[in-house]
Amino acid sequence: GTWISGRRETNTMPQWAGSCWYHLRYLSPNCDSALVDPEAEQYWGAPDFYIGGAEHAVLHLLYARFWHMFLHDVGVVQSREPYKKLFHQGIILGEDGSKMSKSRGNVINPDNVIQKYGADALRLYEMFLGPLDMMKPWSDRGIEGVFRFLKKIWNELVDKDGQIKFVEDNELTGQFEELVNETIKKVTEDIENLRFNTAISQMMICLNGAQKNGGFNKSSASDFIRLLAPFAPHIAEELWARIGNKSSIVTCGWPTFDPTKVSTKSFKIIVQVNGKVRSECTIDDIDMAEDDVFAKIMQDEAVQRHTSGKTLVKKIYVKGKIFNLVVK
Repeated sequence: GTWISGRRETNTMPQWAGSCWYHLRYLSPNCDSALVDPEAEQYWGAPDFYIGGAEHAVLHLLYARFWHMFLHDVGVVQSREPYKKLFHQGIILGEDGSKMSKSRGNVINPDNVIQKYGADALRLYEMFLGPLDMMKPWSDRGIEGVFRFLKKIWNELVDKDGQIKFVEDNELTGQFEELVNETIKKVTEDIENLRFNTAISQMMICLNGAQKNGGFNKSSASDFIRLLAPFAPHIAEELWARIGNKSSIVTCGWPTFDPTKVSTKSFKIIVQVNGKVRSECTIDDIDMAEDDVFAKIMQDEAVQRHTSGKTLVKKIYVKGKIFNLVVK
């Protein structure tokens, strides 16, 4: 045979290999003596929280974990696990309840939604659809409701001439002051526990309370806008400036609540899955909105165990008594 001169190809890794360890390279991108600078790794540590889809469980997450464990075993990295906590978000389905697909014609183009309703409404609605880890169908009627909520916030704080409407020294009723404190507490806890839908429900309840109270004062408006900011950052930034703040809302800190002004009344309800009693949950208020009650029961381990991997077909709530979930 004849020898052919050639150059050995060293770039032979499949493309997903890079996604297995890119988070390590971010720690020291200019280090030319090691894959990751040991001091940088020790300082930053592993990512605390990784959120992604279950469809990436094999072709990314399984390989990333194998890759990281190999690097640990050969002494390149100090930690054995690549991520401290992993969470899979659910899929947003088409309006027909099936997975979005061009062939089915049920795909929602976010650019069209943003053009009609704005980025804040789209962002807010995606979080309001339901628990983060469940499959949820899109609804044009649903985003209309969230859009109205944002307009309602604006109209509550800004008049037709663009001037702020609240009275700075307006006294809050005891009931509304309690509601503001409960809202700060609930939204804070819900964000930490990824219950974005119920955090939004609580803000809707708080806005209704403001209207019954005769409006926000400056203090409660400041608290409310800061709670809204992670969900609807553009309108929150604008309102933050209009109530007299010079710096950005992202630098202003998070509101705190007064524990002595938070209601402690609670009620127990029975939770059924497909007609069978699976748990008993405590709710904070007999008048708690159904969406809030639903989010509460979905935190229960027994309920999670009997609904995991299944699609929610129907919710039946008997106020303050029974919540039945129909799944398949």
